[in-house]
Amino acid sequence: MSHTVDSIPVSHAGSLPRTPELLAANAAIEAGEPTDAINELRTAAVVDIVKRQQDLGVTLPGDGEYGKSMSTAVDYGAWWSYSFSRTGGLALDEDQQWLTTDVQSTPGNIRTTGFGHRRDQAAFREAYTDPESGIFSGGAPKLFPKVVDKLTYTGHDAVATDIANLKAGLAATGLEQGFITSIAPGSAMRIGNDHYSSDEELVYAWADVLREEYVAIVEAGLIVQIDDPSLAENWDQITPEPSIEDYLAFSRLRIEALNHALRGLPEEQIRYHLCWGSWHGPHTTDLEFRHIVDTMLTVNAGSYSFEAGNVRHEHEYTVWDDITLPEGKILVPGVVSHATNVVEHPDLVAERITRFATRVGRDNVIASTDCGLGGRIHPQIATAKLETLAEGARRASAQLWK
Repeated sequence: MSHTVDSIPVSHAGSLPRTPELLAANAAIEAGEPTDAINELRTAAVVDIVKRQQDLGVTLPGDGEYGKSMSTAVDYGAWWSYSFSRTGGLALDEDQQWLTTDVQSTPGNIRTTGFGHRRDQAAFREAYTDPESGIFSGGAPKLFPKVVDKLTYTGHDAVATDIANLKAGLAATGLEQGFITSIAPGSAMRIGNDHYSSDEELVYAWADVLREEYVAIVEAGLIVQIDDPSLAENWDQITPEPSIEDYLAFSRLRIEALNHALRGLPEEQIRYHLCWGSWHGPHTTDLEFRHIVDTMLTVNAGSYSFEAGNVRHEHEYTVWDDITLPEGKILVPGVVSHATNVVEHPDLVAERITRFATRVGRDNVIASTDCGLGGRIHPQIATAKLETLAEGARRASAQLWK
């Protein structure tokens, strides 16, 4: 990933708010009504969002995840569920047992309990079930698929369209580089499974499938951002709370499968993104960053994106007092949060940036958002957050290169 030599680059974590027209087009596509007009609208929307990112001061833009359907203002898991339409071997899971059945883990035998059984939800059940609390926990449950046969990648046309649309946006703006998000095997595997005999078989099957998407994006000369909230977020879906040692062993299998999928790909075109889940809840049962930072750094990526503006994790920048960033690697900390409607002051953004720059070097930091903004905050507020992100980076750069 290239760097400027006199300023902090500006990016974001992927999803950006969709226009009403794009939401309607996505709904039509989901209803089985794709037309040339809809596809042209999507291309125009991506070109427009890249232009708007440039106008706001974003120097490393994405396609806003506009090729990943989000047909409602808040769609549960579009960053994740997009992969269902690009993968063969799946069928709708009518009973959804993986979401509704309590599974008790035992030492050395970790099992996740599904999104409906977070320990954070159990600790704040009254708040989560109160419609007036304002807690957003992902929307109404959807009918997810399960694995019923050998997994295959079927998304060649879809990823080719994503690539073409982003390249059209880059060409229209003169920007040199951009990124497209793609799910990690460890996050993709979190659905029902009636085919593979073990977690290891399942996650490596997903790795082989998703590698095709990674390769397509990289060979197009773009950056692929590997979305993998599961590294941090799975912790909250294991009951009872496991030991750190058991959890890291559970997680290492998933990271090893990801590295299998990334084998031979240039690290400078790989960005790894983790988060603690984007739902607007208390997050009191989040795993501390210090426990997984070493595991994160084993991913064969050139840069690492993580939440650092979220109030539950902002203080954890101090892990870099004790952790040495490997040579040639770049941090992409979130310095603007998706979890609040309050727009951060650019001086605070600059302060957050300099915390990292003074610890790992000013040339090794890219300013970003904690997580995707699309569907999580109002579009007008998302615009203001990107503006303050860019202004904060400008102010931090003035201090760091004075």
